[in-house]
Amino acid sequence: MKPLSELREQVWEANMELPRKNLVIYTFGNVSGIDRVQGIIAIKPSGIPYEKLTPDNIVLVDMDGTVIDSRFNPSSDTMTHLVLYRHFETIGGIVHTHSTYATSWAQALKPIPCLGTTHADHIRGEIPCTEVMTDEEIRGNYEERTGLKIIERFRGLSPDDVPMVLVAGHGPFTWGHTPENAVYNGVILEELARLAFYTLSIDPAAGGIPGPLLDRHYFRKHGDSATYGQVET
Repeated sequence: MKPLSELREQVWEANMELPRKNLVIYTFGNVSGIDRVQGIIAIKPSGIPYEKLTPDNIVLVDMDGTVIDSRFNPSSDTMTHLVLYRHFETIGGIVHTHSTYATSWAQALKPIPCLGTTHADHIRGEIPCTEVMTDEEIRGNYEERTGLKIIERFRGLSPDDVPMVLVAGHGPFTWGHTPENAVYNGVILEELARLAFYTLSIDPAAGGIPGPLLDRHYFRKHGDSATYGQVET
């Protein structure tokens, strides 16, 4: 069984990668990781600047959100993370940021279209955006409803194939098999959002690449027939 100190260290390091990759400023954003055997989630504490964050500050919570062995409050987005962990059973880490380009698409309430092969290398189609919350949902358990909005949007989609989403009016969430992988997907999402922004600034009528070219690039990196990279021996 993995010591929880290792989970804290792993999640701390993943959190520290966010400012290094220019995905966050000040106290924006958070990373979490899960130990599914023990049913424990490690997540950034609420409101702690990254330059003051230490592994010991990382908060441990159970699957109900109850804090375990910490004097800090967990991220205000903890309940959203919990909803995603409960429904997306293959993921091991989650990232939430307010990165500039991805958040701009979320504020415009627009999915990010697949306009070229760089996007197709990572996602086979658009990056989805959730529906806007109703007033009743906002007045209720807002953070839980945020997670449920993501789950609703992913009906018919695989969270393994599409490890990212835009929450309407709010910002991006990404996930992966590990916290490190979730951060990687956060970096990729921001770059794809930036490329789409510039492409549509040059030509608002840009319609994206044809399906065969999209599939050619996507399946070079994904699936049993992937050819990208080196074969491990």
